[in-house]
Amino acid sequence: MARTTGRRQARRPAEGGYRYNDSAYIAGNTARKLDVVTEIRKPPRKRELSHAVKKNRDRAVYMNLGYVLFLSVSLLMAGWILVGYIRLQSEITASIKRIASMESTLNSLKVANDEEYSRIESAIDLEEIRRIAITELGMMYPEEGQVMTVPDGGSDYVRQLGEPVE
Repeated sequence: MARTTGRRQARRPAEGGYRYNDSAYIAGNTARKLDVVTEIRKPPRKRELSHAVKKNRDRAVYMNLGYVLFLSVSLLMAGWILVGYIRLQSEITASIKRIASMESTLNSLKVANDEEYSRIESAIDLEEIRRIAITELGMMYPEEGQVMTVPDGGSDYVRQLGEPVE
C-alpha cells in the first residue's frame, strides 16, 4: 500500500467490506473531503436450519398450560398488590386531609378561647370588688398574726376543722 498526501486510501480486508487506512497523512490545516466508497452487497443467503435448531426455536416459542397458569397467577397477584397499594395511598391521603381539618378546627377554637378569656379578664374590675367587700360586706385586711402558713403535704387542698392552736 502506498501513502497518499491528499486522500485516504481505501483497502478491502479479508472479512469483507471497505475501510479506510488510518495511517494516511494529510498535510495542511483544512479538512479534506473523504472519498466515500460504497459496495453493493448481495442480500444474505438464507441458510437452511438444522432440525435441532428448528425444534429448539419451536420449543422456546411454545407456551404450555403450566406456564400460562403461572403467568396468570403472577399477573393476578401483581394486580392485587397494586390495588392494595393504591387503596392504602388513598387512606393516607384521606387521613392527612382529616388531620388538617381537625387542626384548623383546633386553631379556631384556641383563638375563640383566648378571645373569651381576654373579654372576661377585661370585664373584671378589681377595685369594684375591693369596694364592695369593704363597704357592703364589712371585710377588712388581715392584721398581723391572723395569717397562718400551712406546710404543703402534697394534697390539693387544706381543710380547717377547728380553731388554730396558738
